[in-house]
Amino acid sequence: MVLTLLVMLAGGALWYWGYPDRPGPERAAVATIDIPARTGFYGIKEQLVQAGVIKDDIRFALLAKQMGVARSLKAGEYAFSPRVTPREVLRDLAAGKVVQHAITLAEGLTIYQVADLMQAGNWGGREEFLRLVADAEVLKGFGLQAENLEGYLFPDTYFFAKGTSMRAMVTVMVKRMLSVLEQEEAQPPADGTESNTLPLTRHQVLILASIVEKESALPTERPLVAKVFLNRLRTGMKLQADPTVIYGLMKFGSPLTKSDLATANPYNTYVNFGLPHGPICTPGRTALAAVFRPAALDYYYFVSQNDGSHYFSKTLAEHNQAVDRYRKKRAANGE
Repeated sequence: MVLTLLVMLAGGALWYWGYPDRPGPERAAVATIDIPARTGFYGIKEQLVQAGVIKDDIRFALLAKQMGVARSLKAGEYAFSPRVTPREVLRDLAAGKVVQHAITLAEGLTIYQVADLMQAGNWGGREEFLRLVADAEVLKGFGLQAENLEGYLFPDTYFFAKGTSMRAMVTVMVKRMLSVLEQEEAQPPADGTESNTLPLTRHQVLILASIVEKESALPTERPLVAKVFLNRLRTGMKLQADPTVIYGLMKFGSPLTKSDLATANPYNTYVNFGLPHGPICTPGRTALAAVFRPAALDYYYFVSQNDGSHYFSKTLAEHNQAVDRYRKKRAANGE
């Protein structure tokens, strides 16, 4: 009798031994499953079996009880690589190691372009997003006195689980921008730059940085562009920045006309003195840094050299000569 019992125990041990760390069914590709909320253990097990992640084996339930996770498996989207073991499957499910999807906000995007990204990525509707970023309670929650969150969504690549709310996503993006603003404000000047002495609020820094972002794609030029606009603000000159006019008219992708430059709106820096009504895009770190630490040079003007770079001038006479020079160059090239 004792011998029989020992044989049975040994057989059971052999039957279970090795199962937890033995790879599941052979598969050529990653298996993705989406577990709905409130799905019980056996419902989850059935999905795993149907997806070919595990075999239909009672030992899976025994292992879950042994690990103490049978009642704590989490819903969500999971991706299991080929030959994953039952123990690894249960660990991932218990830890909620769900699939993370990327969304990239490039530097210089407007909230309208971000709204398009949200909709294209199935994170939510475009109009829903635009209502969210202009919601007074959302703005109050961040301690912001602004019309909307234009400029406050830091450009970066973010990773979110399927089903993450747009409000949760926006919260991450805004907190990232506020953190970067604080970091850049604390940095000392590097060679060739100086601390900005113009008293600007962080919101005003963000507005100016958004203009710098749109005016130059070259990181090395941005401290120079920032200094031009800071000098103009300091001396009471108009900023005369084309991107602000474009934003005010929502005339994206079309050339500006003389009539556009004369059209009054809160963003037209050809008509109005000072900074525009608000940011015109989401600036990146180099544009923010340029406003906090502009070039240690007294430029007041710049003109495009038609190769992505700009020529900077200290006087209007020098600037006019540069404009004339590049106009002639364009004409000679048939542009």
